[in-house]
Amino acid sequence: MPLSPIPAEAFTKIAIGIDRPEDVVVSKEGRVFASDHQCAVAEIFSDGSFKRLGPKGGAPNGINMDPQGRILIANFGIYDRQEGPLQRFDPASGLHETLVAEVDGKRLTSANYPVMDRDGNIWCANSTHAETWPQALDGRTDGFIFVLRPDGAASIVAEGLKFPNGMALSADHKTLYCAQTSGADVMAFDILPGGKLGPGRRYGPQLGALQDPAAPGADPHGLGYTDGVGMDAEGNLWVCLPAADKVVAITPSLEVVTVIQDLTGDVVNHPTNVTWGGPDLKDLYIGSIRAGYVLKARSPVAGLPLIHQL
Repeated sequence: MPLSPIPAEAFTKIAIGIDRPEDVVVSKEGRVFASDHQCAVAEIFSDGSFKRLGPKGGAPNGINMDPQGRILIANFGIYDRQEGPLQRFDPASGLHETLVAEVDGKRLTSANYPVMDRDGNIWCANSTHAETWPQALDGRTDGFIFVLRPDGAASIVAEGLKFPNGMALSADHKTLYCAQTSGADVMAFDILPGGKLGPGRRYGPQLGALQDPAAPGADPHGLGYTDGVGMDAEGNLWVCLPAADKVVAITPSLEVVTVIQDLTGDVVNHPTNVTWGGPDLKDLYIGSIRAGYVLKARSPVAGLPLIHQL
């Protein structure tokens, strides 16, 4: 089924006034949570209002959920020049804890996006060890992916990446996809037994230009800096391009289709993550690092259910 574009005017702004809602996660029961710079996580209600939960600290970035309903938080601490661990928050008990602060002798400064597979492995990116995050967009290869296994052991499983960011799993949980922001592309890794990864390979083409500092007048709508990714039920990998106010999808045949683009940036403003929810998994949510709201619309295709939605 061809992907039909979603016009900007089809989106509704919800959680207006939220602070840096980089990502959204929806529970199997339909509870909606978003990143918020002022707390651990914010819950968004059906009327569009929201409530902040848990303590403030760092910059909650990519979020996800485990089968127990606890929220996994990649804390992009470098945003505030703080530590950036992988954390977990339980909305039921209020318990907020750090799961991984250091892996293989490297402190986490910019945990970015977590995803859990059916074996209980939590995969997460640490984007950079640059002093500030904008410095890391120069193409340096100091990013890595680490895994937290069910037995509590953590290790680095892929290195030398260009600002690894959003991640998604294939339907069979045999492939891990990871956006390289300053590579303007997506990498794919085979998931091996024991919570390990095979060598990375580019998945699809480069998705746009990288900013040339000598050409400040370049058209931002052609920029390809990749951010969050999400897999739909038909095998299309949706990729957010925040600098271009755009979301594209890489089809199973590796064709690139523009699904959303707002040339004004008035509605779809620096989209950073896509998430599906609702009874049919066609309620589409889009987070942003720039907008003070979350977007919601109906998706032409259902999302692939995540481990906590099964």
